[in-house]
This record gives sequence, C-alpha cells and structure tokens, in this order.
Amino acid sequence: MGAALAGVVLLAGCRDAPPDAAGGTAAVASPVRPTGYGAVFLDVGECSSFGRTSFTEVSCAGERAAARVTARHDGTVSDGPPCPPATDFVLHISEQRPAADEDGDGMVPQGYACMRNLQPPHPGDPGGGGGQRTVVGDCVYALDGGRVRETACDGSGPEEPEFEVTKAVDARSDCPASTALYVRLGGAAPVGCAVPV
Repeated sequence: MGAALAGVVLLAGCRDAPPDAAGGTAAVASPVRPTGYGAVFLDVGECSSFGRTSFTEVSCAGERAAARVTARHDGTVSDGPPCPPATDFVLHISEQRPAADEDGDGMVPQGYACMRNLQPPHPGDPGGGGGQRTVVGDCVYALDGGRVRETACDGSGPEEPEFEVTKAVDARSDCPASTALYVRLGGAAPVGCAVPV
C-alpha cells in the first residue's frame, strides 16, 4: 500500500483546458497515488488531497482532505454513466499494475471518480463555471464554430458570461421565444434554452 501509481488524471472544470463534447473542459494533471484507505482506490465516500503533481487518497477526517468521491466507475467517461450534476471535477485514472495496490489483485483498473470539493468554491453547482456538464443555471460564452464554454455567472471566471441556461427541454421548439442560444446538455432534456445576461 502507498506505492506510487503513475496515472494520468484529467480534471473537468479547469480553466485553461480544451472543451469536451458537452461544452465543459478537461485538463491533464499528474500521477495519482493510492494509500490504502479502502478496498478500491478512491471509492465512493473516500477523499483525496489536492496537489500540483499528484492526488493521494487520504482520510476524510484529515487536514489534507480536499475533495470527496460522490460516484466511482470503471472504464472511461465517454463509455460510462455521467457524474452527478454537482460534480466539481472528475479524476480519470489510467489502468496500472503496481507492485502493491489497494486490494492486492496486482492492478488498479481504468476508471473515473466524480469529485466534490469539501469546501467552496463548487464549480459544479449551477452558475459555478465548471463541473462535468452544463446544467440549468449555468452561464456560457461563445467560441468559434458555434461552440460554447462554461464560465462563472458572477463574472469571477476568466471570461465574462454572455448567456445563461434558463430551461432544459426535449427539443428546440420547446424553448421560450426569448431564447437566444441553444446549448447541448445531454440527459433526459438535452436542449438548453439560454438567454443573454
């Protein structure tokens, strides 16, 4: 336990990252290291520290705890279930076969952990400017090619908000007449109706 796990970690909601398909963002960080707190590395309810070069599983009661796992899935985000709407960021864990691992089977499978900061800010909250997916209450600004990217509704992000998603509907025709922009949300109501802010 405690052996280094060199993995690639992607953070959804980081500021200077390329957009994903849902208009959110992802960035590359450094290794993840298991420390043996549970049978599964970063299982639901477990916590991680924040670091510049690594993320470590730590006790949620400890002073180093920074974020809690709200959902954990094997595989990739594109193939698996979405994270809960209030997810602040996503840790993508690459498959590794370290000498020692969290449950002694000789491997840590590829997967992802949906993370919620223990303290504010919460970029996954509506209007927070990040998170894994765009939801009602989020603000966006336009990019080239008809794409949009989230930004904080209070203007604290690197870009000023241009539109706010006020409603989620099944089809564009269900949006109110005041809609100035349609945003792809995914889920049961995949169209976001956005108005200028």
